[in-house]
Amino acid sequence: MAVTDRPGIRPGDTPTPTDLGPRSQGPSAQEIIAGDRVPPPSTLLIESQLDLGTDDIPVERYTSRAFHDLEVDRMWKRVWQVAAREDDLPRVGDTVVYDLADMSFLLVRSAPDTIRAFYNACLHRGTQLRDRSGYAPELRCPFHGWTWNLDGTIKSVPCHWDFAHLDQAGFNLPEAKAATWGGWVFVNPDPDAISLSDYLGSFPEHFVWDTARRYKSLHVSKLLRVNWKACLEAFMESYHVIATHPQILTYLGDANTQYDVFPGTGPGRPGWNRMNTLSGVSSPHLGYTPSEEDILAAQLASYGQDPIPVPPGETARRVLAEATRQVYTPKPASIPGDELSDSEAIDNILYYVFPNFQPWGGVSPINYRFRPNGNDPDSCVMDVMFLSDYAGDDKPPSAKVTQLGFDDDWTEVEALGTLAMVFNQDTGNLPRVQRGLHATRKRGVSLGRYQESRIRQIHHELDYWINRPPAEKE
Repeated sequence: MAVTDRPGIRPGDTPTPTDLGPRSQGPSAQEIIAGDRVPPPSTLLIESQLDLGTDDIPVERYTSRAFHDLEVDRMWKRVWQVAAREDDLPRVGDTVVYDLADMSFLLVRSAPDTIRAFYNACLHRGTQLRDRSGYAPELRCPFHGWTWNLDGTIKSVPCHWDFAHLDQAGFNLPEAKAATWGGWVFVNPDPDAISLSDYLGSFPEHFVWDTARRYKSLHVSKLLRVNWKACLEAFMESYHVIATHPQILTYLGDANTQYDVFPGTGPGRPGWNRMNTLSGVSSPHLGYTPSEEDILAAQLASYGQDPIPVPPGETARRVLAEATRQVYTPKPASIPGDELSDSEAIDNILYYVFPNFQPWGGVSPINYRFRPNGNDPDSCVMDVMFLSDYAGDDKPPSAKVTQLGFDDDWTEVEALGTLAMVFNQDTGNLPRVQRGLHATRKRGVSLGRYQESRIRQIHHELDYWINRPPAEKE
């Protein structure tokens, strides 16, 4: 039985590009970018909209334990998902524990060029082999000492004479699929899954920044009292800026944001999406147009910097981009082309890969990951990871994870700087969102046709997975 049925859209259908109609008043993102001194990579000049319908999203998707269980069984156990950075496992023997719902995977660098993802459970009586990341010369169960080599082959069984009835040669650790892209390690529990390359589709062609050339300079993992999808969706549109971040309206073109939704190439190959919210321009919501000097001064003040003049005939956007370009001189190795473009330097370019990965484009170091907190549909884990460029040939070590509990404040992480306040504003709404979803008498969540089109794509893809029969193969 289908869990949801949307008129005109069948799960697994590949939508075709379309025009979704009206946009905000004022210049479009493309019209603003056309005035930049240094144009962006060609991928940022492309627009793509899909008509995914206008039906409400069922509230039960955010509140129901039964839907959560279905989501885990039908989706999470069959999709590629980010589990770590390659640099989290620099040496043979380094391990990373990746947990989601009732699943636990043990990522192991078993050879200089090989990362494996084992199911994190002893084959004797099921004990979790490791409960934290770190170095291990072998994989040894802490309960009875059963031990495996780093490649997952059985190494030793204490009192092996008492297990003569078992085929110990067949007691190698079961594996999930593991693959890498852009320095990220992905896992997929489905042994019959398509390759990561096929799954990502056209995304790598459009995400032109070489994140493999960066290192993880910060990793904050925070527990939040909200469903993982509601948390993810809070970072997928700029529609919330007018109410949640009013202090940045002077220098952020929130309602001029460009939203692009790209279709997948067939069943099991999800599409991806992105948005570009421009800086150095004011919001149409202000009702007036600040001077270029006021726009630039407001944005510099948000960074704790003093104002600088805007020369005659110039714009705040171009002056800000040029100042940022000077900061990133010489051009970072991860940035394509001969020169850092205005948009890459100052804009908010945020991509999304189903189900839970959000990397920023341009010079921004920010990357997000979202997942359920165990089997609780009312809470989640949000990871914020900074990927930073570095000089020379020696890559700095990957940052350790800083854990924040439900009631810990983002400002406790000093390295977040002014972003901590922005994250507090964003995530401060979310417990109220979850409580409201439980309290509402409305059966569905209503989305804007354009500004929230990226959110609708999540549910279009989710429709495919939850309605796909468990035994179906690609």
